[in-house]
Amino acid sequence: MAVDLESLSEATSGALGSLLSTTILYPLDTCKTKYQVEVQDHGQQKYRNLSDVLWEAISNRQVLSLYQGLGTKNLQSFIAQFVYFYGYSYFKRLYLEKSGFKSIGTKANLILAAAAGACTAIVTQPLDTASSRMQTSAYGKSKGLWKTLTEGTLSDAFDGLGISLLLTSNPAIQFTVFDQLKQRLLKQKLKEADHDSSPVVLSAFTAFLVGAISKSVATILTYPAIRCKVMIQASDPDEDDDKTKRAQRKPRKTVSSVFCNIWKKEGIPGFFKGIEAQITKTVLSSALLLMIKEKISATAWVLILAIQRYLLLTRGKLKKA
Repeated sequence: MAVDLESLSEATSGALGSLLSTTILYPLDTCKTKYQVEVQDHGQQKYRNLSDVLWEAISNRQVLSLYQGLGTKNLQSFIAQFVYFYGYSYFKRLYLEKSGFKSIGTKANLILAAAAGACTAIVTQPLDTASSRMQTSAYGKSKGLWKTLTEGTLSDAFDGLGISLLLTSNPAIQFTVFDQLKQRLLKQKLKEADHDSSPVVLSAFTAFLVGAISKSVATILTYPAIRCKVMIQASDPDEDDDKTKRAQRKPRKTVSSVFCNIWKKEGIPGFFKGIEAQITKTVLSSALLLMIKEKISATAWVLILAIQRYLLLTRGKLKKA
């Protein structure tokens, strides 16, 4: 089977964009995750806002602990975005070839994006779970990837898979909105451009704005499920400090148990606790990802073609020899 070079180019540029954006915004991601996990109990709460998490790290001289789990998060993010962009690009090309249509409608785009997202969630769920546990561990007490994954059973590594599959609607909404806005902007630029000019692409600033808008829409619509997922995957704070409590296995967290816990202790507003931090982080991350992807996709395409040509030339020389 021939390799789909266009899909490979999309996947490579998307994965590299994700790697850079994740690294740049990781401290914010750690603060956001710790803030989301805390549930207000009897009116008492440790963190009143996102800045309290950062101040705690600074006052305890654990600023570097804001980067705990960065390696795992980068690995998960790189694999997730590669699988997603490859799957999304491949499914889109396959749909156009089989249907004979020149463009993809909104409904078809949502289905294709959700299918790519489901594949991504299944492949990367253990890394996603491990990353969340590392981030929510006490400062300076995060374990390595292998130890985090092997502490529980195999099913524990897939904690939150069901809700992760549900959340495939998030990137599906995001990239559908991004694609539709991008196509409209490109059509407008094509009308204004000369026929002999260079290929029309979005500017970095425009790609950033379109990415921010698309991710904001997706985040607002799916936030209650996002918070439930983070709480399911979070490390138990008691287990970081007490080995006897760690030995006593606690009931498995489920969507229903987390949902009821939030409802009883925080009410409806609890389902949206930390949404400002989530939007800030995800919008910046996704906007940076898409901006970087747009700028390096052409370079990635040229490099892949160059590598393919080199391999073909090398193969030809070996056959002659």
